[in-house]
Formats: sequence, C-alpha cells, structure tokens
Amino acid sequence: MLMLTLQGMRARWVTFTGSFVALALGVGLIAATGLALAATFQAPHRGPERFAAAPVVVRATDTLRVSTPIGERTQRLADPRAVPAEVAAELARLGRTVEDRTFPVSYASVGGEDGEGATAAGHPWSVAAATPYRLTDGRAPRAPGEVVVAAAARERDRSGGGVAVGDRVRVVTPAGADSRTVVGTVAATDFETAVFFTDAEAAQLSPRIDALVVHADATAVRKAVRNAVRGSGSGIDVLTGDERRRADPDPDRDSEALVAVNALLGTAAGITCFVSVFVVASTFAFAVAQRRREFGLLRTAGATARQIRRTVFAEAVLVAVPASAAGCLLGAVGAPPLAAWMVDSGVAPSWFAIGDQTWPLHTAFWTGLCVAMAGVLTSSWRAGRIKPTEALREAALDNGTMPPSRWLLGALLLLAGLGLLVWSLATDPGEALKRKTYITRPMLLIVGFALYAPVLVPPLVRLVTWLPARLPGATGLLARENAATGVRRTAAVAAPVLITVALAASLLGTTATINESKAAEAATQTTADYVVAAPGEKGVLPAPFVTRARSIPGAAVSASRSTAVTVLEEGVALVRSEARAVDPAALAAVSRLPVASGRVADLDDGGIVVNEEWLTRTVGQRVRVWLGDGREVTLRIVAVLRTGTGGNGVYVTPRNAPGAPVDRVDVAVRDGADASAVDAALREAGAATRTTVLTKDEWLARSHPRSSESTRLGLLLILGIALLYTGIALANTLVMATSDRVGDLAVLRLTGATKPQVLRLVAAEALVVVAVGSLLGAAVAGLNLLGLRGALALLSVRSPLVVPWGGLGAMVAASAVLAVVAAVVPALTALRTRPVEHAGTRE
Repeated sequence: MLMLTLQGMRARWVTFTGSFVALALGVGLIAATGLALAATFQAPHRGPERFAAAPVVVRATDTLRVSTPIGERTQRLADPRAVPAEVAAELARLGRTVEDRTFPVSYASVGGEDGEGATAAGHPWSVAAATPYRLTDGRAPRAPGEVVVAAAARERDRSGGGVAVGDRVRVVTPAGADSRTVVGTVAATDFETAVFFTDAEAAQLSPRIDALVVHADATAVRKAVRNAVRGSGSGIDVLTGDERRRADPDPDRDSEALVAVNALLGTAAGITCFVSVFVVASTFAFAVAQRRREFGLLRTAGATARQIRRTVFAEAVLVAVPASAAGCLLGAVGAPPLAAWMVDSGVAPSWFAIGDQTWPLHTAFWTGLCVAMAGVLTSSWRAGRIKPTEALREAALDNGTMPPSRWLLGALLLLAGLGLLVWSLATDPGEALKRKTYITRPMLLIVGFALYAPVLVPPLVRLVTWLPARLPGATGLLARENAATGVRRTAAVAAPVLITVALAASLLGTTATINESKAAEAATQTTADYVVAAPGEKGVLPAPFVTRARSIPGAAVSASRSTAVTVLEEGVALVRSEARAVDPAALAAVSRLPVASGRVADLDDGGIVVNEEWLTRTVGQRVRVWLGDGREVTLRIVAVLRTGTGGNGVYVTPRNAPGAPVDRVDVAVRDGADASAVDAALREAGAATRTTVLTKDEWLARSHPRSSESTRLGLLLILGIALLYTGIALANTLVMATSDRVGDLAVLRLTGATKPQVLRLVAAEALVVVAVGSLLGAAVAGLNLLGLRGALALLSVRSPLVVPWGGLGAMVAASAVLAVVAAVVPALTALRTRPVEHAGTRE
C-alpha cells in the first residue's frame, strides 16, 4: 500500500501540493501569532526610574487593600491623598527632605499654531536631583516665569516643534495660562514629559505634597511615619530599593501595555487558529473527495475498506508532517516582522519583541497534524464504506452528500450559536457588546453553515444563476449545472469566501454599530451646547476658566470631576467603577441621564447614583463603598441608571471626591438668553486661559470617533491575517478544483466549444461560487448583527445598524477577481494541450 500511496501522490501532485500549501500557511499563522502571544506573558523588569537617585521616598498609598475570606483584594485609587503636613514636619527632623509636587501642564511655543500644546507634568526643580533629569543646556529656574523643559534641544529641529534655551512658551497650569521663558533643558525620558518650576511657584500652583524625598535611614523614616500618623503608618508608603518604582509615573504601564497586546493577540490567535483549522480541514476533505472515483476503482479491484482508510491516512501523514514543519519555520521567520509592525504602529510598546519560547511551535505543529487527520477522517470513512458495485456510480455525481452525523453536528452548532444569542438577550443583553462574544458567536454559525453547505449550495446556485441561465448562450446554464452538481467542489471553494465575508461583516459591522451606538447615546444624554474637556487622561481645566465660565450671564454651567468608587460585591470581588463628581442641580441643566428608577436630583453628600450593573441597585438601599482617595463610606442609592452601552457610570457629589480636580465643563444656553453673547464670552474665556472650547457636535466628533486608532489597527491586524490566509486558500482550492477538471474541459472542446467559451465558463463558475459563499457569509453576519440590534434595543439604545458596505464590496470584489484568476490560469494552461490527450484523464 505504501507504493500505491506514493504513486497516487505523484499522479495527483497538484491536489497534494494544494493541501501542503494550505496546511503550511495555516500552521505558520498559528505559530507566528502564538510566538507573539507568548512574548506578552512577562513584562521586562525595570528598576526605579523617576526617583532612581532618591534614598527614601515617602508618599500616600495609591492602592486600596481590602481583606476578604479568600485573601486580600486590591484596586488602584483614582485620587490618592497628599502626604500630611505633620508627616512632612516629622521627617524634616531626621535630615534633609525635598517636597515633590506633580501637576498637569501643557506648553507650546509662543507664536506657534493654536492648540492644546504638549501635555506634560509639572514639578519643583529641587526634586530633579533625585531623578534622572540633568541639565543639558542652560541653568536652573530662579524666578517666577522661568521653566526648564524636558527636550533634547540640540537634537531637535525647531521646525519640528523643538524648544531651546531662551524660547518663550505658553504654559497652561491649573492656575491658568501664561508665557514663560525656557532657561534650561534636560534630556527627555520615556516615562513622562517634565516641566520644572521654581520650588516656590510649584508650591503655589499645587500646594499638596505628593511625595517626599528623605535623606535619612529607612528604619528611622518608618518609625517617624508611624509616630506622625499615631498608629501603624497605614496609608503612607515608605519606599526604598526597587520599591521606589511604585512612585514612578504609571509604574504598571509595561504590564498594562502587555495586557492590551495580550488581548489583541489572543483574539488574533483565536481567529487565526479557527480560520486555519476551518480551511485546512475543508481543503483536506475536498482533496479526499476529489479521489472518490479512484477509491471506487480500488474497491472494485478488491481493496478493503481498511486498506482505503490506511492509504488516505498515510497520504495525510506524508503531507502533514513536512507541511507542519514548514509552517513552524514560516511562523518563526514571520513572528519578528509581526512584532516589529506592532511596535511601529503603536499597537505594542517600543520594547516588545519575540522571545525564545518554543512551546508555540510545538503547539502549532501538533495542531496542524491533528487538523489534517481530522480533515480526512470523515471523508476516508465514507470512501471506505463505498460498495464496489456502487463505487463508479457514486463517484460520478455528488449524491447523498449529507450523512446523519453531519446533519446532527451542523444542527448542534447552529443551535448553539443561536441559543447563545437568545440566552444573552434574555439574561444579559450587554454581553452582546463584548468583544469575546461578537467574535465567538460567528465562528459557531460559520461552521454550522459550512456543514449544511451540501444542502444549501444547490438552491443558492439556482438563485444566483436564475438570470444568467436564461440569457442567450449556454454559459449561464452550464455554470449553474456544473456548480449545482459538483456540490463538494462548490462547497470547498465557497468555504474561504464564506469565512471572509462572515468575519469581515461581523467584526467590522459590530464595531461600527457599537461605536455609532455610543456616540448616539452620548448625544442623547448631553443636552449642553458646549463641552469643554481637559486634554489627556489626567488633565485639569484651569481654575480661571471655570470661574469665568460660571460668571457668564445666560449660561447654565456644570463643572464635574473624574473619580472612581470601589465596592466589594458578594464579599470577595473588589469592583471599581468610574464615576463623576457633580452638582446635581447643575447637572440637570446640561444632561438627560437614562434613569431607570429614583431621581438624580436627590443626590447629596450622603447619596450615590449607580447603574444596573451594580449588584446592589435598589433605590433607598445603603451600600458600602471606597471613594477615590480610599476613604470607606456608606452611601444611600438615590437613583439607578440603565446600563446602556456600558458608559453610564456612577455619580457622587464633589465632597466625595476631594482630591479630584475639575476636568470637564458643560455649558448650556438658558432659555431666552443671547446665544451669540454666551458663545463670545465662553470663547473669550477659553482664549484667555488657552482652553479649547468645543460645541456639542465638535466634542462628539472628537471624543466618540467611529473607531480609535488602536482599535482600527488591532482590527486590521486580526482581519488582515485571517483574510490574507483565506484569500490564499481560495486561490489554492480553485487551482486544485480546476486542475482536476481537465478532462471535463477537454470534452467541452471536443464537442465544439472554443477556448474563449471554455474560459468564460470557468470564470462564470468561479463567480457563481463566490456569490454562493458571499450569500452564506452574509447570512451569518446578518444573524450576528440582528442579535446586536436586539441587544441594543433591550439596553434602550436607539442606533441604526452600520453595515460596512464599502469594505464588504471590496472584499467580495477581491475574492471574485482572485477566484477568476485562480480558475482561469490553470484552465488556460490545460487548454494548451490537444483536447484528445486530456479527454480521458478523469478516469
């Protein structure tokens, strides 16, 4: 049987080459994404950065710690407290101390283009000695109005926005905007952009002490802290050695960046694995189905069913082992460029690189081998069961192509996909908006529709060829009959198109619909005419702007603060919720919140507004929470908001967010007021404090884009990998299918068809198959998008479905062009030989 296997592989080298290519590329994609995913499991170790030269750093803790029956649970505080004055005084007795203050600033060259400028962090100059910052030019600031900025002046071109000693820059601080002189520059770092002021001016701009650099023995410092707070020192961190990294700006940025990259690559790896398994299994099954006539002849010649199966499995092993090995090599070669693209695109941090892990290669190799075996399992079993007397008849046409097992498996997958959709709509509609949900559900439906392809293909073929079959000439009729009778061939070629259209429409349509829903929700809830938001995540609006806005006649102004509250649910889960600190009366004038129960107007210092995602959500109930600065309080629920798209947060009063600065101002023109006068006064206040004033529509366009850059690039990565592979698989499968039909094409030539007529027929069949695959993919995407629309309706969000017609049209067109080329080229090659020489090759 081994010789027979090798001879069969040599005779059908096109089929086995196609299977080899499909498997090698599939394994290569799994290996490449696996290697990239493995590189996200561990962040590089970094020592202290900002306070690298500080012997001891004392600061208020920024972590909430709560004991539970299953251990201690932690959450980051949104608004850590300042170092108490009594602690600073006690530590000053031990030795020299340096007070560190950190406050948001932005700066831009005077005379440059209008804008918010570069976002930076302000500090007193005296703390620079404990940091890596050293003067590269100029001197330290000595008087108010002088600053030192972090910029490599000698390495930057002024035309590119660089600054140099002697430049005048506009600096916006929490106290307002003013022009200042750059008297020195320090080398830039990657953990923050710093602007240094004199110690006196920094204390005036930000009176609170954020950290203390203490030049004393660490043991003595800890003792002094305990004495100062009259207890164990809880709430104050004394940091030495590597622990000083906890005082760095965003010390967890490496691990947080890896979490985002891990989520992206995990999704990409899941989709890649699914696409690879789907295409490889389909290709191998089709390769076996192509040889049914050959198996029928072997059965007639006396081969047993077991011998047929052994032959098929031996061929699969002989193809799968080298193909999987080649795929691992492709993955190892392709992973570094993938990581480099992610870094260059900003998807991954600059230090991200492929490590030396080998387990992804082992996983990819055995996955490819197992998938190849699974792909031939069912087909070989069916081939072995063909009776000798039925072999030739059954091999001639695709009759009885749906065994009971396939009916059952397809039904189970379709019911699972639809059942999960119905279950989520009935229990938690918000689940449909989560990425894991809208990526997983189409996969079940794709496989379900693919399993039912033998049943769905004939009616779909007749549907798409209804008009062409009635046009003059035989091309349309022959294309219909060939596609309808060659069910396995049509299903195998349509499979890559099905997965391409279904994945692209589902992912692109879902993300676009969710983005549109969030924008529509924000537009509905915001009734203000103007929205002024601080730049960046931790930005602060200048106090003079807030004061001037509140004094504008005819303007209703709501100044709010970003904060967070944390609740312990079920006694073990510490859940943090983003919140805003607002004045309820002012909020009512500029917003229309989706209240499910209660009244937002009842919010006071002892109350809280929650949403339906909270475990405790009954109006009047009291709930224990930890505020943004770590204080534990018990608040009364005064109102419950609908969940919506997940952006409806929590509301408290400013007294319950003491460390949070104003970062957003909503302004509405009161009834009867002069709108033009309000607009002029507001923009004048913005110009005076270098604050950007936006209308509601402008704010919506900025803060609720159709897709963020990181999301767009991540989606491009996920779809790019999957669609590139399915495109290659489409061409590969068509080459296999067309090369196997040289006998049919020769018969057409012998009956009088010209070469152009044969080529038109082959192209028409390819277009029919692409249309069938597109319809099946559209059905999957339609079910997914309709489920999303139902979820949004249940969440009380009114937003239309967004169907990416342009992207889908481009993908279908590309698939059609690729299919025509992949079908016509091998057909053209076959037609170069005299028809009589190929007429019997099918046998």
